[in-house]
This record gives sequence, structure tokens and C-alpha cells, in this order.
Amino acid sequence: MSPAGAAAVAALRAAGATVAVAESLTGGRLADAFVSVPGASAVFRGGLVAYATDLKTGLLDVPAGLLADRGPVDPDVARAMAAGARARCAADWAVATTGVAGPLAQGDRPVGLVHIAVAGPDGATHRTCRFEGDRDAIRNAAVDAALVLFLSRLSAPAA
Repeated sequence: MSPAGAAAVAALRAAGATVAVAESLTGGRLADAFVSVPGASAVFRGGLVAYATDLKTGLLDVPAGLLADRGPVDPDVARAMAAGARARCAADWAVATTGVAGPLAQGDRPVGLVHIAVAGPDGATHRTCRFEGDRDAIRNAAVDAALVLFLSRLSAPAA
């Protein structure tokens, strides 16, 4: 069980809030960080692993034009993925990950480039990260960073 996942579940319980996830490069690991925590069913609504680009549109309502113009590894795509998961899963919050885990770059997007977004009642936040290591290390680092960003948003005072 991830310490950050446990902290996220505890914070959600304290806030009386729910969360969903939209994942690409993390392929279900972010959802697992939540659901590995006992009692997660009270706060975790669900998740969508939209690994293929077309599924980002079909499952998460990411605009096809945005994907065509910028590709799947983009800050606005991450924000749209989070908003789509929040809406589709009827959650208070959603966290999304997209990026390049390797072993090869995707066009001009280097291995280790990750975009994380958190969507909540007051809008969406994005963070761009650069991680080093092999595919597994990059994916694990993305999950950790996503949980940290989510916890910072959840605990921030409302504007």
C-alpha cells in the first residue's frame, strides 16, 4: 500500500469527497494506489485507462481536435482527461496522467515527460514533470507525483 495513497484516501474521507482517475501511461497504477487502501470504496468512484489515443475521446470526452493538433502528451489533454473522468464517474475530484514512459520518445516528446492534472469543484490544475529511469520507474514516479498534486489540491483552502 502506498503511503501517499493512504493519505489521499484519509483526506477524502475527512472531506466527505470522492475521486476518480483517468490514466494513460500509468495504466491502472494510480487507481491501484487508491484501492489498495482499506476503506477506499467509500471515496473511490472508479477509473478509466485510456491508453489508446482514440479512447481519450471516446471514453473521456477529450476533444478530437485537441488530440489531432497536439497529440496525447499535452497539458490540456491531461486537464481534459481529468475533467472527463470527473464527469463520467460523477466524482468530486479526478486525477489524470499522460506521458511517455519509454523506451522510445513519442515524436518530439521525450521519455520521462509526464503531464498530471487534477480536476475539482474549483477547476483544474496541471503539473509537467520530467522523470528519469526505466519504464517502471517513470510510471511509479508519475503515480507518486499525481498523488502529491492531488493531496495539495484537496487540502488547499477554497478560493
